[in-house]
Amino acid sequence: MKEDYPLCALEMGNSYAGQLKSTRFEEVLHNSIEASLRSNTLVPRPIFSQLYLEAEQQLSSLEGGSRVDNEEEEEDGEGGLEPSSPPNAYQLPPPPEGCCTTDGFCQAGKDLRLVSISNEPIEVPAGFLLVGAKSPSLPDHLLVCAVDKRFLPDDNGHNALLGFSGNCVGCGKKGFCYFTEFSNHINLKLTTQPKKQKHLKYYLVRNAQGALTKGPLICWKGSEFRGRQNSTNTCSSSLFPPLESSGSLAAFPTEPVPGTNPSVPVGAQQAGPASDHPSVTTATGPAVFNGKDSPKHPQLVKSSLAALPRPSALGILPNSGPPKKRHRGWSPESKSTADGGFIQGGGNRAKHGTSMPCVPQAGLVGPASVTFPVVASGEPVSVPDNLLKICKAKPVIFKGHGNFPYLCGNLNDVVVSPLLYTCYQNSQSLSRAYEQHGASTMQPISEETQLLLTVYYLVQLAADQVPLMEDLEQIFLRSWRESHLTEIRQYQQAAPPQPFPPATGTAAPVTSAQLPWLAGLAASSCNDSVHVIECAYSLAEGLSEMFRLLIEGKLSKTNYVVIICACRNAAIDSCIAVTGKYQARILSESLLSPAEYQREVHYELVTGKVDSLGAFFSSLCPEGDIDILLDKFHQDNQGHASSSLTASSTKKTAVLDASGVPVCTSYHREPRGIRPFQLAVAQKLLSHVCSIADSSTQNLDLGSFEKVDFLICIPPSEVTYQQTVFHVWHSGVLLELGLEKEPVTKQRAEQHVLKLDAEAQARFKAFLQNSFQNPHTLFVLIHDHAHWDLVSSAVHNIYSQSDPSVGLVDRLLNCREVKEAPNIVTLHVTSFPYALQTQHTLISPYNEIHWPVPYSNGVDLYHESKKYFGLSEFIDSTLSGHSLPLLRYDSSFEAMVTALGKSFWGEQWFPRLHSAVIRTFVLVQHYAAAMMAVSGLPQMKNHTSVETLEITQNLLNSPKQCPCGHGLMVLLRVPCSPLAAVAYERLAHVRARLALEEHFEIILGHPSSGITVGKHFVKQLKMWQKIEDAEWRPQTYLELEGLPCILIFSGMDPHGESLPRSLRYCDLRLINSSCLVRTALEQELGLAAYFVSNDIPLEKGPKNEALESDGEKLSSTDEDEEAGTEGCFEAGSTSEQRGPVKRERSHSHDSASSSLSSKASGSVLYGESPAQPSGPPQGELARSPPPCGPAEEGRAPGEIQRLRVSQGPTVISRHSPGLGPQPDSSLRTGRRSLQVPAAPSSQLSSSSSSSSSSGSSSTCAVPTANVLVLQASQCSMAKACRQPPVVFLPKLVYDMLLSTDSSGLPKSASLLPSPSVMWTSSFRPLLSKMMTSTEQSLYYRQWTVPRPSHMDYGNRAEGRVDSFHPRRLLLSGPPQIGKTGAYLQFLSILSRMLIRLTEVDVYDEEEINTSFQEESNWHYLQLTDPWPDLELFQKMPFDYIIHDPKYEDASLICSHHQSIKTEDRGMSRKPEDLYVRRQTARMRLSKYAAYNTYHHCEQCQQYMGFHPHYQLSESTLHVFAFSCSMLGEEIQLHFIIPKSKEYHFVFSQPGGQLESMRLPLVTDKSHEHIKSPTFTPTTGRHEHGLFNLYHAMDGANHLHVLVVKEYEMAIYKKYWPNHIMLVLPSIFNSAGVGAAHFLIKELCYHNLELERNRQEELGVKPQDIWPFIVISDDSCVMWNVADVDCAGERSREFSWSERNVSLKHIMQHIEASPNITHYALIGMRKWASKTRGRAVQEPFSRCHVHDFIILNVDLTQNVQYNQNRFTCDDVDFNLRVHSAGLLLCRFNRFSVMKKQIAVGGHRSFHITSKVSDSSVAIVPSQYICAPDSKHTFLAAPAQLLLEKFLQYHSHRFFPLSLKNHSHPVLSVDCYLNLGPQISVCYVSSRPHSLNISCSDMVFSGLLLYLCDSFVGASFLKKFHFLKGATLCVICQDRNSLRQTVVRLELEDEWQFRLRDEFQTANAKEDRPLFFLTARHI
Repeated sequence: MKEDYPLCALEMGNSYAGQLKSTRFEEVLHNSIEASLRSNTLVPRPIFSQLYLEAEQQLSSLEGGSRVDNEEEEEDGEGGLEPSSPPNAYQLPPPPEGCCTTDGFCQAGKDLRLVSISNEPIEVPAGFLLVGAKSPSLPDHLLVCAVDKRFLPDDNGHNALLGFSGNCVGCGKKGFCYFTEFSNHINLKLTTQPKKQKHLKYYLVRNAQGALTKGPLICWKGSEFRGRQNSTNTCSSSLFPPLESSGSLAAFPTEPVPGTNPSVPVGAQQAGPASDHPSVTTATGPAVFNGKDSPKHPQLVKSSLAALPRPSALGILPNSGPPKKRHRGWSPESKSTADGGFIQGGGNRAKHGTSMPCVPQAGLVGPASVTFPVVASGEPVSVPDNLLKICKAKPVIFKGHGNFPYLCGNLNDVVVSPLLYTCYQNSQSLSRAYEQHGASTMQPISEETQLLLTVYYLVQLAADQVPLMEDLEQIFLRSWRESHLTEIRQYQQAAPPQPFPPATGTAAPVTSAQLPWLAGLAASSCNDSVHVIECAYSLAEGLSEMFRLLIEGKLSKTNYVVIICACRNAAIDSCIAVTGKYQARILSESLLSPAEYQREVHYELVTGKVDSLGAFFSSLCPEGDIDILLDKFHQDNQGHASSSLTASSTKKTAVLDASGVPVCTSYHREPRGIRPFQLAVAQKLLSHVCSIADSSTQNLDLGSFEKVDFLICIPPSEVTYQQTVFHVWHSGVLLELGLEKEPVTKQRAEQHVLKLDAEAQARFKAFLQNSFQNPHTLFVLIHDHAHWDLVSSAVHNIYSQSDPSVGLVDRLLNCREVKEAPNIVTLHVTSFPYALQTQHTLISPYNEIHWPVPYSNGVDLYHESKKYFGLSEFIDSTLSGHSLPLLRYDSSFEAMVTALGKSFWGEQWFPRLHSAVIRTFVLVQHYAAAMMAVSGLPQMKNHTSVETLEITQNLLNSPKQCPCGHGLMVLLRVPCSPLAAVAYERLAHVRARLALEEHFEIILGHPSSGITVGKHFVKQLKMWQKIEDAEWRPQTYLELEGLPCILIFSGMDPHGESLPRSLRYCDLRLINSSCLVRTALEQELGLAAYFVSNDIPLEKGPKNEALESDGEKLSSTDEDEEAGTEGCFEAGSTSEQRGPVKRERSHSHDSASSSLSSKASGSVLYGESPAQPSGPPQGELARSPPPCGPAEEGRAPGEIQRLRVSQGPTVISRHSPGLGPQPDSSLRTGRRSLQVPAAPSSQLSSSSSSSSSSGSSSTCAVPTANVLVLQASQCSMAKACRQPPVVFLPKLVYDMLLSTDSSGLPKSASLLPSPSVMWTSSFRPLLSKMMTSTEQSLYYRQWTVPRPSHMDYGNRAEGRVDSFHPRRLLLSGPPQIGKTGAYLQFLSILSRMLIRLTEVDVYDEEEINTSFQEESNWHYLQLTDPWPDLELFQKMPFDYIIHDPKYEDASLICSHHQSIKTEDRGMSRKPEDLYVRRQTARMRLSKYAAYNTYHHCEQCQQYMGFHPHYQLSESTLHVFAFSCSMLGEEIQLHFIIPKSKEYHFVFSQPGGQLESMRLPLVTDKSHEHIKSPTFTPTTGRHEHGLFNLYHAMDGANHLHVLVVKEYEMAIYKKYWPNHIMLVLPSIFNSAGVGAAHFLIKELCYHNLELERNRQEELGVKPQDIWPFIVISDDSCVMWNVADVDCAGERSREFSWSERNVSLKHIMQHIEASPNITHYALIGMRKWASKTRGRAVQEPFSRCHVHDFIILNVDLTQNVQYNQNRFTCDDVDFNLRVHSAGLLLCRFNRFSVMKKQIAVGGHRSFHITSKVSDSSVAIVPSQYICAPDSKHTFLAAPAQLLLEKFLQYHSHRFFPLSLKNHSHPVLSVDCYLNLGPQISVCYVSSRPHSLNISCSDMVFSGLLLYLCDSFVGASFLKKFHFLKGATLCVICQDRNSLRQTVVRLELEDEWQFRLRDEFQTANAKEDRPLFFLTARHI
């Protein structure tokens, strides 16, 4: 392209220099060429798109409906995301030296801001006007300028001269001829090319006080026609990814501008609050009731821009004046989108815009995109005056292909929409999508085919259907797919194709010459519903022809006019006008935003335009005005309810309570409780929170939180607020979370619920402050009803003055403080999550929790007593042929509304009224007439519909069927608040005149106000609910349960209000059916969601109700309808054309319901069929002939009338399309009715009616002799648990729900999901019926993007993981299913889990064997000594007894000091019970606890090496070798030392070889570090071991070494990267803890020697090197100190208390002990809750120490741990140390808590068979066997088998020792656990060792375990044994066994037998241990 037009472009560029042109064609051509020059692609922007479809509708981001003009779109388009189109930045010229550059001031330094100079006199030259300029740097200010009005547009937005002329009002400088120069002077500081259209925004006018104020917007370029464009988006307006980037969005302008007051443009029709009609409606929104996505907060929505070239959106451009200054064009890849504002013409429409459907950039492919055809130069088309008056509707004109002519004249009466054009463009880009994915080039669907398919589509539409752009898109897509099947299959080989139903594809391409003929042929079959006009020259003549035919009334039966101009060679021009009154009304109203809709209705009410409706209704009454009739009735009855209402009360036996008050047995309050579903969801929520915490991102540190707090944010609805407060108050969650104490008041519950209204900001700020001050509290911010108010906070900057609640959710919940706070988790809760599931969402798909489905493969997953009845169940009820549907529509009502919409009365044309007004007035009239009919004015029955009569009858009759007066609720949904107020006043007035005030209540429910209920009804409610409080008033709808009432529920959206079980009718006939998106539709239907009893068949409820309360309403025959006509409706209503599918469905519904009614009861009375107004013979609604019996034919008319009145219409309102009553029966003159004879009442079931059945309303109507009264049926509350409510819908919505698309889902599911999002492409699959909620979420995440007004719009990372907020979750579930209960339960279990995380189970066991305490009188008397006195301590005897409770199953150690008692120590436990039965206590972790790997807090991140800002700790591997005499070989140990810990070690220089571990000096007094290195042996506890000592050491510097086995090195290194590891040699992989202790001690002694040598060279004495190390278990969690208060120096009386202290405190205290180097082992008590005072009374004990020991490696040089041991190695070592004459000291005032850890440790050792397939359990008796036997060998170390066998079966070796504590087993040089029932006596064979005196002891056995040379025959001869005592000698092999027997001369005293030799059950290669037993002779 760049090569094609360089000269041309240059020439045209010059031709515009200052010249005026008479046509815009050249300008547009120039723009197109210039765009192509800038473009990198070959597709220029189509000229005619620019010229006629003019998408310059970018709202100036909310500037009150004004719009960003061409240039701003262009700038953003070129500054998009595409790398191929670099932005053309505007270079601001430097200001002159010394001039003022302050924003808001001119360069001369004078203030120009409107707020500053509004009261100053300003000189304005003649011909100049004051205007306001916007500066980007001062968005809240206008700058005042004086501009020559010739350069401003005229009243119609035209005729502005090119160029500029203006003056500065500040300094007075005049004569600025260029806007660029002027913008520099007034310091606009622009970054883009200065343009007057962009920056001169408002006229300025003087108000009554003479102050200068902002006036109307300046209408540049006819923008008033664009202004009122609802740029909403449907499927048809889908975005489609541009060629280069699939789905990426361009940069969008975000400069929002306030525009809160509707401003009236110069020349607008009418000043005042609103004009009668807007000047023109240019429909850029969806032309649908079916996909309208007008935003819920229109005034908030930003300018919308989407990702593609702008659609040509405007068709009305009466631009007859001189052309504007030319602008730069767009390059084809610029991504700006049209959006529409609502026009300010007339000032009665909101300045509002959301995003507009985008035209794909690949819009026109083929010849049209590169050739430039000549523009048809025709005269503008004049819209005739009085078009609306004549046609009774505003035609909606859809621009199609090609050029659209200008319209002028009466533009008020037409609506022009680009929606169809957009649809065409989108569907033409389908092939580009394939090319983009690498497929071969495929031709798009041709324009001719598109138009022909459109005609086919319109032809098959029924009279009550409105065209859906989604349908048209799918038709195009299917047609195109079918014509390119081969290519598509190639493309789709990677992805399976979506199923599409067969569509009729065109076999041969349609030519433009054939098109008009084919279109006419297609339209010829539709009875003039579609009219085709062919033009010879341009569309202008076709439009003129259409207007002429409309004026002449020749198109009265035509719904659609297709205008085709096929005169051009290469392309066609076309447009389609919707002229059907019904369709045109729906389409034009669909363009109103909710705010506009409310404003228009309000205007119609306050200006009295609706008064004619009231007069019209009154005139229908045969007796004159309805109010006169009401007054007459009131006087006749003297204000009392008619006798008919009381007379028909059913006689019944009431149950009385103790006080004589009647009691209803059917009514019971629902028990509160958590349902299985709610618990499951709460657990899923907890699971997701835990997974966030467990992820490696460390976004949530659950371990650092001590409690949970929460705040629930809800929409500003008083009822929802009270309802949520009630839930919180009664759920007990505040007590569970510890936030309140009993009793919790309602005021305290209110602290946790925030209503998002004007006061919310202050409370939310307090919440943030609270979260900041409490970092250890986890705050859960719950955003309930989260789909409400998703408006971006950027919009708040614009509207902050007018509406502070705009964008409140975004400002609060998405503020930086919430996003960054590490202790706030945000939970969005909604039933309609779609708007939070876009490409830009902040919520990760992994953080979505969906309500679980109740069934899976037919299995009930959660057993619930109630079944949820939601939207899908309601739809299902319409499909089952044997039960009555719960979704219905009222055809009588719909027909009357439709007819009224085309009528006039007096001077008022009803077509000028909004249909919501007409619908409301008709429905209120129906209710009023029904109330009158039921109260005794039977003639009024003809003025209501059968449906409304049924509702009213049941409402009034239900209280009479209950002794207490329980009744049913009728929900009347009136979204528009002004209309709701009108309805309330009218119904209340009628109720008062009928004296029904005490029969039922009428409640006006509005979100902003509470509930008002009359005193009489409050008294009833208090009685039913047993409430004593005199001040009580119902505050939620749930508290109205059982109250007979009409709840008029207003507000544009429900805000989560729950309704009571007594809701029987949900009347949604007034919902805004022209404004439907999926969220809006499902939200309305969610009001009826319900729980029904699970034990009742689903059909049964509706079926029974039908039998009793409903008859079958049948449509009359055609002849009846022709006869029953009245002239108040205009002639010419069109007949209904229904597709075959619809007809088929209708018949099936009819037959099902008819047969049901006739079969169920012979007495069902068919109400007369309302007649159809005069018009075409078939009327406006579908029908099918009913079955009728012969008896009905012969009944005289009088009898029929009497029966009809007396019986009342007990009819079902048949809602299938084929059955429905016609308009108001009062409009008929003649009728024929069908009746069946009444049957005795006994034939009717009376079990579950919601009203008295057929006969019960008879007396209500007219007392006659022919009355049937039913016996009492049940209270309406009895049916509440069995039947969901009946829902009445508008016909449009009903059809939408019941028609399915090709996916099998209701068509409503394929609607745009939310008004605040838009589709990314029309080329998208349909939602599938089989999709789960998760898949549906992924679908929306792929195919939707937020609009610019959406709060997620700025989150542009498009699905990248880093764009998701890590602490944000989304809970979605159907409405009213119990989500509030679920998340409150979640808070409870989260709190429990956090408490559990901050608690540990620590062993809590009293010391054992205290009864065997030393009897010595020697005690440590110095109770207050902080440290032991060495001399005193040496005199203390050693206590041999083991007191540690973990050794409860160990053998008792005897000493001569004990008074041994022979009582049984209890049966030993089974091994498997050992762990299970140990007692634990749950303790809260203190700040000095040791932690496992799950703890991540900021303080210890660096200590752990996991700090996010640092790399994982680098470590080096070092070998440390030393010789070990015990093992007789050199040992190589490996150290893994992190870089950060190398300072603890000494390395050789050079070479870096590890030489030693640094040791401090005994004399060091530093309080900043711990002197003793800590060694922690561990196995199997890489996650759960408590190795994080940072907090325990209180941050002090310390050396901590983990001692791990070689095979576990890698996993420990992974979890503890910043810890020093000591890796044991591989030969110890299967060793026990003894080996680790042995090697630690050996290593440390060797290191001590090295350090002494090293530091001796530095002058340090060897004895000054610190000799202590700590050996700690990996389960030591906290440390305590007992503070003892002694009463006196010598007194034994004292008090004490225990407190938690740091390990640093304890270590520094112990290390400071005097003479500490004289102690060999130092330890402390194990904590127990029941510690007796005696245990801490003496500060020090000389006894065994365990678990956490401080070991003097110097003193214990010659005492070794047994490296073979698995159990009791510490007891064994303690005995060795003591016998070596060394001191063991236990500090009794210190205690250690040990955490119960269920994994690892000694449980890591599993004893299994070596035979792999053996599944037999191995028991301890099998651990040994006879040598050389065929015993099953075990895969376990021999030592472990030995120890376990002796623990459980030592009585086999020592039978005499069993329970014989006075004769223990003598154990030489070792302690082995022989089980609790055998005592042992330990002696050491070493010379000079300390042993107990055994001279007076007789032993029952002798145990020699691996005895060394110190044990000799003479040594053994010192001991005495019982006769029959047993000997057990254990050796490494059989040879040494024999040698030992010989060496020790054992055969002298012991008798050996060959069979007494055993071995552990090991294979030879596993080196079994051998033992020999013998008996003492």
